[in-house]
Amino acid sequence: MKTIGARPVSGALMKIAVAVLMALPAASAQSTPDLESVLKQMDATSANFRTADANFTWMQYNALVNDVDLTQKGKIFFRRTGKGIQMSANFTEPDVRQVIFADGKVQVYQPKTEIVDVYDATAHRDEFESFLVLGFGGGGHDMQKSFEVKYLGEEKVDGVTAAKLDLIPKSAGIKNHFEHILLWIDPKLGLSVQQKLFETSGDYRLAKYSEIRTNQKLNDVVFKLKTSGRTKTVNH
Repeated sequence: MKTIGARPVSGALMKIAVAVLMALPAASAQSTPDLESVLKQMDATSANFRTADANFTWMQYNALVNDVDLTQKGKIFFRRTGKGIQMSANFTEPDVRQVIFADGKVQVYQPKTEIVDVYDATAHRDEFESFLVLGFGGGGHDMQKSFEVKYLGEEKVDGVTAAKLDLIPKSAGIKNHFEHILLWIDPKLGLSVQQKLFETSGDYRLAKYSEIRTNQKLNDVVFKLKTSGRTKTVNH
């Protein structure tokens, strides 16, 4: 692959980067009995977590037009290795795109433009990974170090009776972009079947996960970009 000079980071991607890379302070929190049982199940899942894969639908709601202005679909993969967490998301709709996080680096490949955008996350790798696995292999009590967590009862999500959690960031930097996050946790899996991230602008992002599988063997090729000889790399 060829390498060309860096381009400015888009506002949307910068917002995501701030949200996932901001250092998060540790603190204690009180747990209700119902919340404690959910957190313990998430801890148990995290302790035995090796891999996960699922189909996803991500919807971006635009408060200005009071409607969903973007719906993305695809398949997502997670794998825990001795070096940390790896993630690969293959978008199939509306455009083909691949996003990979591995070894402290985020790569975004768009076949239509034949460009790979590379972002270095090594300086805040631990914080990035903790945000990445939020509700997807991360420990429940570890989550309380970064968020005030409230139990909101049970709610049906596509046939699953899920525990609904409300997360309020403890970091002022995160609060500047995300007011709070809702997680719907499958009590049997200890994983998130739905997430809703509320932005300070009034917009929100809704993520739904289905056909979730855990601890299945994943081929190394899943975590590699499928590029061509014409692909150019842009380092940010």
